[in-house]
Amino acid sequence: MSAPTTERHTPAATTGPRPAPPRRRRRRRTALDWTLLGVASLVGLLIAVPFLLILVNSFKSPADYSTGGPLSLPTSLYLDGIVAFWERVDFPQKLLNSFVISGSVAVLAVLLSVLNAFALGIGRIKGRMWIVLLILLANMLPQEVLLYPLYFMFKEVGLYNTIWPVIIIFTVIQSAFGTYLLAAVYGTFPKEMLEAAALDGANRRQILWRIVFPISRPTLAVLLIFFFIWTWNEFLIPLTFLVSNAVQTVPVAVTVLQGDRMMDVTTTSASALLGLIPTLVFFLIFQRTLTRGITAGAVK
Repeated sequence: MSAPTTERHTPAATTGPRPAPPRRRRRRRTALDWTLLGVASLVGLLIAVPFLLILVNSFKSPADYSTGGPLSLPTSLYLDGIVAFWERVDFPQKLLNSFVISGSVAVLAVLLSVLNAFALGIGRIKGRMWIVLLILLANMLPQEVLLYPLYFMFKEVGLYNTIWPVIIIFTVIQSAFGTYLLAAVYGTFPKEMLEAAALDGANRRQILWRIVFPISRPTLAVLLIFFFIWTWNEFLIPLTFLVSNAVQTVPVAVTVLQGDRMMDVTTTSASALLGLIPTLVFFLIFQRTLTRGITAGAVK
């Protein structure tokens, strides 16, 4: 006799429309919400006014500026100010110098911060609190105090008037802040995860690059962006160490040109606009990365 066969019955698919998901009720905005929105809009407008003035005056002829002032709109599109500044300072070379210096400092400072913070926050070396306090105090020193000893030191080793003193100085300065921040973050790192990795045979180098580094990547991305922008906008130390026209950065070139040659207001506005555009583009490109890094936190 053959074994009885069992039939599987599948429920018939429904052909009717699916019920719509329930809608979430929108929270009604209170008077406090509208007040905060108005204050934020006002602050944003006040911040945007200088940039709008720079943009308007960059495309205004000297005749339009003398007759209408800084608040009037240009009667025609005037590009001679931008062209004059571009040719006088060799702007592509200054742009390349700023990018090389800021990019090198950002990468090296983040790498040095990770290594220092891993030793202080996870390695738990002796005198950890005193070392962190010393780094914090060193980061609070004004740059004017460091100028003469650093100038004398790099002059003696033959690195003066090159980009290397600026890269070395700002790598140390930025990594001091990064070390202080990451040391506090790594100090709260889950010990169970580290102990589990050690039991699996991972050494300290593997723990750093395979566990700690991937988890703290959002924070490192934020530090990288901040270090790049901070170094790009620095003026005093690059002005002291970058004397030659071939190694100057964009902020130094703008100021040196204003003091060396007579420039009209429109050319000065054009120079400020050209110096602002690279950092604005960089921020817009990495805006989403910056937002994710701030909201995600260091350790999930």
